[in-house]
Amino acid sequence: MQFLVTGGAGFIGSHVAERLLRLGHGVTVFDDLNPFYDPAIKRANLAAITLTGGHRFRFVAGDLVNRAALDDVCREGKFDQVIHLAARAGVRPSLAEPALYQRVNVEGTVNLLEAARAAGCRKFTLASSSSVYGVNAKVPFSEADPIFSAISPYAASKLASEALGHVYHHLYGLDVAMLRFFTVYGPRQRPDLAIHKFASLITAGQPIPVFGDGSTRRDYTYVDDIVEGVLACTDRTLGYEVFNLGESQTVRLDELIAHLEAALGKSAVIDRQPAQPGDVPLTFADISKARAKLGYNPRTQIAEGVPRFIEWFRAR
Repeated sequence: MQFLVTGGAGFIGSHVAERLLRLGHGVTVFDDLNPFYDPAIKRANLAAITLTGGHRFRFVAGDLVNRAALDDVCREGKFDQVIHLAARAGVRPSLAEPALYQRVNVEGTVNLLEAARAAGCRKFTLASSSSVYGVNAKVPFSEADPIFSAISPYAASKLASEALGHVYHHLYGLDVAMLRFFTVYGPRQRPDLAIHKFASLITAGQPIPVFGDGSTRRDYTYVDDIVEGVLACTDRTLGYEVFNLGESQTVRLDELIAHLEAALGKSAVIDRQPAQPGDVPLTFADISKARAKLGYNPRTQIAEGVPRFIEWFRAR
């Protein structure tokens, strides 16, 4: 099959693209290589994908807000499926640039949905986020929970993307899977995310910023498990479905730091800071639906995943 992977030069997208290529599919990556973090990192990811895919891989530089560019790539590619992972990411940065997040994540998503529909593509897999749950009193978080209390522009943009996916399923019969990712980590993780950022600072002997008292908990999910969930969606006809993809276990921030210290063999210097607006105190995925309908079965727990990440981090 022919796949379009938006954001395929990034962290999760590059892993998805490589896995598809290893399975024998054709892959086109569409990415704007924006400077949210160093574009050289994304170019290195593309180089690795090229080695894997050879002539079955193509890279197209482009912006989601450019509808004409999306029309061109979808018309030329004749894609069987689209995996939409491109977005402006991060809760805290979205507070500073809310209009940018809505433009790229919402307008960009509807541009892509419309371009794919016009080109005859029938299946869509879109990345959402655990942030849509907001400050959810009920744990673990279930896809059936009400999600109308977003507390950041980023979360609001992902809620809107989920709604758009439903619209295109309802009106045009597009097969749509919405995937709510829970704090993904592993090789190629973005340098602004906590595990990568903390590893860099601890290695350099610099303080790591800890917002709050260290009691916040996250459902950290290893990237290989996320990729398995994404690929499971591509193998099934789903109609319109929303799935949590997490580890379904929570880890306190201070416990995460202890895992990093053990893997690095070096103690962290803690810089205590106030809790940040838009951050949630807890994320915790109920993955029973993904287990039942996708065969999703995350295997890598934090005690194994952090040392794997540090092995890549040191080799890099």
